[in-house]
Order: sequence, then structure tokens, then C-alpha cells
Amino acid sequence: MFLSVFDMFKVGVGPSSSHTMGPMVAAARFLDLMRASPFEFAGLRASLHGSLAFTGVGHATDRATILGLAGFVPDSYDHGRAEAALAAIAETGTVTPEGLPTLQFDPKADLIFDYDNTLPGHANGMILMATDAQGDVILRQVYYSVGGGFVLTEEELAEGKDTNDGPPVPFPFKTAAEMLEMARSSGKTIAEMKRANEIARGCADSFAKGTARLWEVMNACIERGLSTDGILPGGLKVRRRAKAIHDALMAERGMNLNAPHTINDWMSVYAMAVNEENAAGGQVVTAPTNGAAGVLPAVLRYYLDHVPGASESHIEDFLLTAAAIGGLVKYNASISGAEAGCQAEVGSAAAMAAAGLCAVMGGTPEQVENAAEIALEHHLGMTCDPVAGLVQVPCIERNGLGAIKAVSAASLALRGDGQHFVPLDAVIETMRQTGHDMHEKYKETSLGGLAVNVPNC
Repeated sequence: MFLSVFDMFKVGVGPSSSHTMGPMVAAARFLDLMRASPFEFAGLRASLHGSLAFTGVGHATDRATILGLAGFVPDSYDHGRAEAALAAIAETGTVTPEGLPTLQFDPKADLIFDYDNTLPGHANGMILMATDAQGDVILRQVYYSVGGGFVLTEEELAEGKDTNDGPPVPFPFKTAAEMLEMARSSGKTIAEMKRANEIARGCADSFAKGTARLWEVMNACIERGLSTDGILPGGLKVRRRAKAIHDALMAERGMNLNAPHTINDWMSVYAMAVNEENAAGGQVVTAPTNGAAGVLPAVLRYYLDHVPGASESHIEDFLLTAAAIGGLVKYNASISGAEAGCQAEVGSAAAMAAAGLCAVMGGTPEQVENAAEIALEHHLGMTCDPVAGLVQVPCIERNGLGAIKAVSAASLALRGDGQHFVPLDAVIETMRQTGHDMHEKYKETSLGGLAVNVPNC
């Protein structure tokens, strides 16, 4: 099994990897399908199903689909250009993606939120259609946004599309047990094995530049969040808090007023800064999703700024180790809130961050696996119940607490020798089963939990 660091960590746009980035990616794939087709197209239609319908407006799924059909992609998303494009599309009822003719597309009539018909493959389903001059559908494709910005067609999902397409890798572990056995037999760390796999699929120089860019974007997101205040969009009138908290923490430095637990506020404020940026539709890195994007950068920033002896030379090892754990969770369970609740998002992020921190602080592969296990185990059963369908409440604070749990898990693991009672593989399987058994109203539909018990105004 191989899942690249650049699959697990993608530069994109908020507020949701599954509901914003995924639909935009699906639309880009559909445009490519149209460009390769011999048909003459005149128009476009789209329908959103399941969780994409129920929380689509709050998660900007409608905007993402419209912009994707106009040719926008997450990696190069520009907010100003997007706003201008949306205004033009609303006025003209047309899109003109590169390499295709001007196509009729009136979002009010041609973008349907289908609340009654959930598609069979996944909770996040959408259908994209192209029509001829008479308005008849002549090209149709079902897409599933399966979490973390990953998109599969219904055929790919049915085939169980492998993430292992490409040259063989030297350490193809599919479980944590296999990962630990390969580490023991090779004498390598998890990061070293993951790096060898990445280089087997690409270039060492481009890999180093790519990981450096990931942290650059993550850290820039933290900085924007720490310096921006105001009200988040969406109608809940949620105030940004990261800047005020950070300003207070900076003012208290050197005054000998801080209790030891104030370090938790630093971890939380880094994570909240990211998720406030995500809620505002800013540029973030999926880690492994947008809704959980604050946990890992917060823990890495905590390591760099607050841990004695920390070194930026360890950033790549942190990301490699975290990606290895994230790949195991995605391959054997899920990173999708619509499929398994927030345990699959913030829980997975905490496990990844705990593993990364444990690794760069000198942990053995066994201790790293233990750190991931502790963090994920203590998120089991967490629901995804965003108020008003927005990735704001409880999502922003939840990332802060996820970061704190990740650091605690790494610390506990480092206090031990790596031997522990519950293996990571068992926790991942438990998370999968728990997600399967969880009622749909607690899986990113905003039909249960806080979403119905907190007033939306």
C-alpha cells in the first residue's frame, strides 16, 4: 500500500476537504472527461446528494461545484478571481472552461440539492452531467468525495481502486503491525521507510521542495489566523478568537504570571488560527482533512517554538511519520466525517500529529505507534455535528483540544518503552466499526447533536 505525503497533505481551500475541495476536484475531472469526448456540448447540470446536500451550503459545496465547472482547482485557488467568476456566472448563466465552448449553466436551475436520494457508494455523492443543444444529457458521471479531498468515480469505488498504482516501493506496509516489523528488520525509522517509498515513486529533490512548501503553507495559515480578527462568514456570527488569545499570550510573556497549563493555550491558539482561516475560506493544507486541518500544524508549531532543542531539520520527518499513520487510517478505516464522524477527522489528525511529535522527539517506531494509538483511541465515538452545517462550531475548538491530546499522547508514549495493551491496528478497526454503526444524523448531516441543540442565531 502506498499513499504519498502529497496525497495526505494537499494545499487547498476551506472550509471542507470533502465538501469544498472534493467537489471542485470532481468538476475538474468531469471537464477533462468532456474535453476527451467527441460530443458537442451545450450545457451543464449537477446534483448533490447525501451529506453534500444536507451541509452543502454551509460547507460551500455549491460554490465549489460552480467554480470547479468554471475551471477553478483547489491548488491554485484565488479568492478574488473566484468572486468575480461567481458574479459573472450568476449574471450570464454560463461558464467557459478552458478548452471547451461556452456552456449554459444557471446555478439556480442547474445545481440541485437532492435531499431525498442518497447515492449508494458513499455519503458524499454528486452527479455531473453535460447536455447537448436540445438539453438532453449526453454525458454523465457519478463522483464520490471520500474525504481529505480524495475523489473517486462510481466505477473506481466499485473496483476498490488501489492507492498503490505505480512502481513498487521498498516498504509496502498496509498495517501498523507490518510497519513495525519492517522497521525492526530494516533498522529504519518510520520516516526513513516512508521517505524511501516516496523517493521510489519520484525525485528526492522535488520531494524535499514539496514538503518544505507544505509547512510553508501551514505556517502561513497559522500566521494569518493569529493576525486576523472579525466575524466569520456563514450567518452564525462566530467571532474569530485566535488573534485576541495570541495577543494576550504574547503580552504575558516574561511576566512570570503564567501557570504551567498555559502551554495548552498556545497549542489551542495555533490550531484555532488555522481553523478560523479554514472557516473563512482561506488557503489551508488538508491534514488529513480541512475540518481537522489545525491539529497537525499546531503540534508542529508547538514543537518548533516551545520544545527545547527543536530543529526545523526535523519538519520533514514529522510530516513523513504523520503521513504514514494517516495512510494506515485511510486504507483500513476512513478519514471522512460523513462516513465515520469526527473521530475519523480530528481523531485521525491527532493520531498523525502525536506520531510525528513522538518521532522528532526521539521515539522508537514502537513508541510512535503507541502515541498514535493513544491519540486515536481517545477520540473514538466522536460525532460530526456542525451547527448550521458550518465548519465552525464545534470544529474550531475541537482542533485545539485535538492538538492538546496529540501532545499528551506523544508524551505518554515517550515515557514508556513502546509496549502497550491495545495495538493501533485494533483501534483503527474499532474506529471503522464505530463509524459504520454510528447513526447517520451524527455524520456530517447537521441533523443531530449540537447542530439541533444549539440555536442557529
